[in-house]
Amino acid sequence: MCGIVGVVSTAPVNQLIYDALLLLQHRGQDAAGIVTQQERKFFMHKAKGMVKDVFRTRNMRALPGSVGLGQVRYPTAGNASSEEEAQPFYVNAPFGIVMVHNGNLTNAKQLRNELAETDHRHTNTESDSEVLLNVLAHEIGRASSGAPLKTEDIFKAVRAVHLRLKGSYAVVALIAGYGLLAFRDPYGIRPLCIGKGADGTRMLASESVALEGTLHQFERDVAPGEAVFISNDGTLHSEQCAAKSELHPCVFEYVYLARPDSTIDGISVYQARLNMGETLAKRVISTVPPSEIDAIIPIPESSRPSAMQLAQLLGIPYREGFVKNRYVGRTFIMPGQGARKKSVRQKLNAIGSEFKGRNVLLVDDSIVRGTTSKEIVQMARDAGANKVYLASAAPPVRYPNVYGIDMPTRSELVASDRTVEEIRQVIGCDALIYQDVDAMKQAVGKINPAVKGFEASCFDGVYITGDISSAEVTALNEGRNRGGEEEQEDTSRLSLPNAQES
Repeated sequence: MCGIVGVVSTAPVNQLIYDALLLLQHRGQDAAGIVTQQERKFFMHKAKGMVKDVFRTRNMRALPGSVGLGQVRYPTAGNASSEEEAQPFYVNAPFGIVMVHNGNLTNAKQLRNELAETDHRHTNTESDSEVLLNVLAHEIGRASSGAPLKTEDIFKAVRAVHLRLKGSYAVVALIAGYGLLAFRDPYGIRPLCIGKGADGTRMLASESVALEGTLHQFERDVAPGEAVFISNDGTLHSEQCAAKSELHPCVFEYVYLARPDSTIDGISVYQARLNMGETLAKRVISTVPPSEIDAIIPIPESSRPSAMQLAQLLGIPYREGFVKNRYVGRTFIMPGQGARKKSVRQKLNAIGSEFKGRNVLLVDDSIVRGTTSKEIVQMARDAGANKVYLASAAPPVRYPNVYGIDMPTRSELVASDRTVEEIRQVIGCDALIYQDVDAMKQAVGKINPAVKGFEASCFDGVYITGDISSAEVTALNEGRNRGGEEEQEDTSRLSLPNAQES
């Protein structure tokens, strides 16, 4: 789960990339980086932290040039504590290439061995993004055969990259002296779109909001398997480089990850969440009579559209019952239950008048570990609620994600081996209502019939790339590194920047 951006312009791009990264900050808080190019020289600054903290005036002044790229990172592979794994990554041959990547390679270990033993290329970190960059660099070198690089060579290299990579990837790379390359995996799991400014500036970004927020006109999404090359003079070339491609965007983008004001693959994220609230209404009615609910209250922030639609359809008052502290950062190590409770209550506070003496239905976008849900239910009871019902706009999260979402291992998922009734008992609510998997897919998919399916593995256990076994899922999860943390609570979602405020 990362945010990436690339820009080709005739004016300095450092501020433009910075502004775009701010609009994508919700996609990653751990690290940020920008590279610009002036003539044939790259200028880079990257560090751990949020965009506003990583880039000071002196850093921005040291980023000249009219072409560049950037990333905000939320690590799902490699070493989360290593500043060396902040992106962009750089290799000096061939030509000089810098790259940013959103996604997760499921065959990174195999590729790392191939790079060392066959391609004779060195990787210095545990990041799968560095592996991807070296695979790309090797294939560009092979395609160009030591001659000046041509556009057809670039597309030939991307075709070879698609054959070697497995997993999810949206990539933006800068080739020194030539231009900006972007491509997307053959299933289009991770998002990437392209836009144009009034002055002819071209921008690629993970979400449309980064284009619109920097006054660029959204043109289209990059197609699954497609490569786009923008030369330094602004000329755009594109070609389908995958032998077989089929659009299956990650459904969790619409459930939680993306900003509500973004449109991804022709689907409005806000409308998708409204639709999920509509289908959730049917599930609520079959579980709790609406006459027994006095108010519907969202758990900030992503659940608000679903909660509003649910309230309207059921004819029940919608109320804001929780206030989020926007100035509390991420909580990393929570050594005990007391510390966990304190952390949740620092980030979220109940408005007592909305709970006292009432039966309330709390609505969340999804339930992962369940520890935060349990604490929030208790907060509602402490505020005076008679009964506390809980509804999830998404189905039970039963399986790990291997395509670039920071999801716990299966043993940590509250729904992995429990029935809904057993989960209800763990969380402590009076009734627990989940969205149906097929209903969720239909609710999101009907906005754009051209989308034939979704990557929804954390809900249905189907890994769309078809190369993931149960043993491989276990191995991939064991290989994840959270920077040495032994125990984490499920409050990271509460502390991500409000997508509507970024």
